[in-house]
Amino acid sequence: MSNDQLQELPSVSEVLLEVKSDTQLHVNYITAIIQGEIRRYRQEAKAGQLKLKRREIVQSILDKIESCAQPSMKNIINGTGVVLHTGFGRAPLSKKVIANAAKKLEGYVNLEFDLDSGKRGERQDHINEMVSAMCGSEKSLIVNNNAAAVLIALNTFAEGKDVIVSRGQEVEIGGSFRIPDVVRKSHCNLVEVGTTNRTHLKDYEKAITKNTGAILWAHTSNYVVKGFTKEVSLTELAELAKKKRVPLVADLGSGALVNMEKLNLPVEKLVADVVWTGAHVITFSGDKLLGGPQSGLIVGKKKFVSAIHKNPLYRTYRCDKWTIALMEESLRTYFSEEKVSGDNLSLKLLTTSQNTLLKRGEKILTVMSKKKIKDLGISLVESKVEAGSGSLPVEAIPSAAFQFKPKTMSVSKLAKAFRVGEQPVVGYTKGNIFYIDLKAVLPNQLSRLIQGIQDV
Repeated sequence: MSNDQLQELPSVSEVLLEVKSDTQLHVNYITAIIQGEIRRYRQEAKAGQLKLKRREIVQSILDKIESCAQPSMKNIINGTGVVLHTGFGRAPLSKKVIANAAKKLEGYVNLEFDLDSGKRGERQDHINEMVSAMCGSEKSLIVNNNAAAVLIALNTFAEGKDVIVSRGQEVEIGGSFRIPDVVRKSHCNLVEVGTTNRTHLKDYEKAITKNTGAILWAHTSNYVVKGFTKEVSLTELAELAKKKRVPLVADLGSGALVNMEKLNLPVEKLVADVVWTGAHVITFSGDKLLGGPQSGLIVGKKKFVSAIHKNPLYRTYRCDKWTIALMEESLRTYFSEEKVSGDNLSLKLLTTSQNTLLKRGEKILTVMSKKKIKDLGISLVESKVEAGSGSLPVEAIPSAAFQFKPKTMSVSKLAKAFRVGEQPVVGYTKGNIFYIDLKAVLPNQLSRLIQGIQDV
């Protein structure tokens, strides 16, 4: 232990005196930062490894406080090519959708107040009729995510009872969301039928008993089983469920409201088509292919959706004013099953052609200095991307990307330089090449992307 080095450590109060008066942080948090940094320097001093002098230590702590005073959540450029990136908040929201929602939310709103009658209202009423009409369902409900939608539906119909699930549909998606776990957390008993690759209608029929609370059909949104396979259609399951008087819950996952094929994207089940099969309850995400805020939507027969709404768990899963306002604005970007406004940013990015992206890339290269292009080894290439979040997983979507083969630094250092720049840019590394894909780069971010490349 070096006593000389320990004497270089400042006191908490000494550093506090030098913190700027306009620093926008709670004093308790500032104190905690100082204490944490001093602890770290003390450990170095005890090991005889402290290299800084007292003044340098104080300045280092002040720099740390200044850094923490900046907002943690930042607007980034998504160069991964994944439009529905879970780490980046899934569906991106357009400035117009956010602005329209924000206009309403200053001060107070009529979240649960009926302006016509002057009496208490219901927050679901703001979007219930719109969602139901778009999906062709009798009733709808919004909760805070699709996992909550599945859980509350199963808990409503099958608490303490059996839930029948095909072994081929016991999916796991990102964040360790597993169908068997959700069934058990719903306080239901999991009854598996069929095999991984083949499940027949008779398997479901044999499994139904007096203790059956529901049949769960889960869309295998993030993988496909090919070859010797057999899956029972939702229409067949709905007929069986009706005959046996057992609720059929369909977890659709991504939630497409428009014909993806007409938008030159891989085919995805339409919510309206699943409603038409006769399933009693259908759940799907509001922040995937729909393009809205994080949420889960529940549509289906009025009797069943109303029962979910009355479940005491609903209060723990209900959405706040921000989510409902953003969802209402997101839904207003839809005009038909084939026509969507450009303000739906998710679908706008997903449907931008490879040719358009290549032209954008070429335009960016024309304004870059030849030296920068040479030093970073930049070239424009065709690429393939996935939609993300388990949506449209089977076919890759054509895109375009910049590839970087830097001469003066490693690829990992280049990637970090982009991430920690004034305008954070997140790309991906493959082999010994760094990529910035243009698929998920917003058109109004192109000038910032250029600046980000110039700054590296």
